[in-house]
Amino acid sequence: GNKSQDSGIAEMEELPVPHNIKISNITCDSFKISWDMDSKSKDRITHYFIDLNKKENKNSNKFKHKDVPTKLVAKAVPLPMTVRGHWFLSPRTEYTVAVQTASKQVDGDYVVSEWSEIIEFCTADYSKVHLTQLLEKAEVIAGRMLKMSVFYRNQHKEYFDYIREHHGNAMQPSVKDNSGSHGSPISGKLEGIFFSCNTEFNTGKPPQDSPYGRYRYEIAAEKLFNPNTNLYFGDFYCMYTAYHYVILVIAPVGSPGDEFCKQRLPQLNIKDNKFLTCDEEDGVMVYHHAQDVILEVIYTDPVDLSLGTVAEITGHQLMSLSTANAKKDPSCKTCNISVGR
Repeated sequence: GNKSQDSGIAEMEELPVPHNIKISNITCDSFKISWDMDSKSKDRITHYFIDLNKKENKNSNKFKHKDVPTKLVAKAVPLPMTVRGHWFLSPRTEYTVAVQTASKQVDGDYVVSEWSEIIEFCTADYSKVHLTQLLEKAEVIAGRMLKMSVFYRNQHKEYFDYIREHHGNAMQPSVKDNSGSHGSPISGKLEGIFFSCNTEFNTGKPPQDSPYGRYRYEIAAEKLFNPNTNLYFGDFYCMYTAYHYVILVIAPVGSPGDEFCKQRLPQLNIKDNKFLTCDEEDGVMVYHHAQDVILEVIYTDPVDLSLGTVAEITGHQLMSLSTANAKKDPSCKTCNISVGR
């Protein structure tokens, strides 16, 4: 027919069309695919053609000859077949997939079946294995540890007024935004309250500038971080800048946040890690934070304002430092790992 003349790919109805496609064992950068097909002419199949697209491109033209190098041509192996490494699959991304069976001819051309139906699926978040790779990269640049004594949270005055009037004085956990690594399992899922703990090198105190509002809530470190809490590594990223961010999660032992993190995030030893430590010296709790990364700490339970103080800061509101829904730089060799971005 015209197709074989135009493209060098012939089409014959004898080859079975894949149907009832199943996607399984989905990770952030791989999946298994299987399907059913009629036994008629099954023994003639030498290859499978697989067309994978991000969901927004699902209406693109299907598999013309010029597109062959960009599609997967796989030898006809037993199903299910694992698809890995042929594309840079991104985590937490919706894809469409369609399949043809094909028979390679002596002249190098292919006889192909009709395309199967189009199936949609979504890749997974980073696993603990991937997060451990990120953790190891973050440890390399964390720098020496500096003493700290408080966690702090900057907001506008209206935020604290609202907490007092509508939430009985207790700051409530909210769902984390989509800033940071695209595959982070906490984005859009973990509920918590963001705190900072970095100090200025020369004063040992929190900086006076903030991107998040002119009012600051300060709370003694031991009120949030102590032997009754667990500490988890959540993410490591940058936003096309020279400085890097590390997200840590503090969760009271046995709390819903603790159970969420235990299944998904690498746990850190609170006394011995490269980012944030809590240890007892002469009967007093002593705290340290990493000097060379900006720590974003998520506390997973409500926090009553009466446990700390609210005061206006004297510095500037530097909006350029905001990380709200910030996109990670996918080209940075310091904070990316070798799976989909």
